[in-house]
Amino acid sequence: MQLVVGRIGKAHGIKGQVTVEVRTDEPELRLAPGAVLMTDPPSVGPLTIADGRVHSGRLLLSIEGVTTRSGAEALRNTLLIAEIDPDELPEDPEEFYDHQLIGLDVVTVDGEAVGEITEVAHLPSQDLLMVRRADGREVMIPFVRQIVPEIDLENQRAVITPPPGLLDAADAVLAVPDPAEGDTSEDPS
Repeated sequence: MQLVVGRIGKAHGIKGQVTVEVRTDEPELRLAPGAVLMTDPPSVGPLTIADGRVHSGRLLLSIEGVTTRSGAEALRNTLLIAEIDPDELPEDPEEFYDHQLIGLDVVTVDGEAVGEITEVAHLPSQDLLMVRRADGREVMIPFVRQIVPEIDLENQRAVITPPPGLLDAADAVLAVPDPAEGDTSEDPS
């Protein structure tokens, strides 16, 4: 099973170090010196971590064979991917890997079917569950305890308590007429 653990950002300094946007709760394990990581795009990797340190709140990594700023810049926006055992679970029972969530059925606390999780979007402010509804439309649900109080892996479902308008607002936005299909409403003038 492959797990995205980071994204390479800007070069730092002139000796080939890169900044990394960490996408794992276990950077000390996944991004440790000696770790060999797959990449996206695949043509860039695999990459081996030579060294790492935190500087001004950012993780800086040295990659084996990358010794210049231009070499580091060439890696910008590369995703770092670790190979993990599919049965491995995070240490914290309240944390989940993306592959555990994708495919779960989403239901409200009242048992109303909402859809299926198709993707987990990791944004700077919070994570979003991308949920495909039965009619094919997609809803974005903030992955926070107040809205997603229960993840039931045994029964393959995520239980949500959507605030008023969350699902309706998504319907309204996604139901906007396509201008290419022509406007069938009457002109008020």
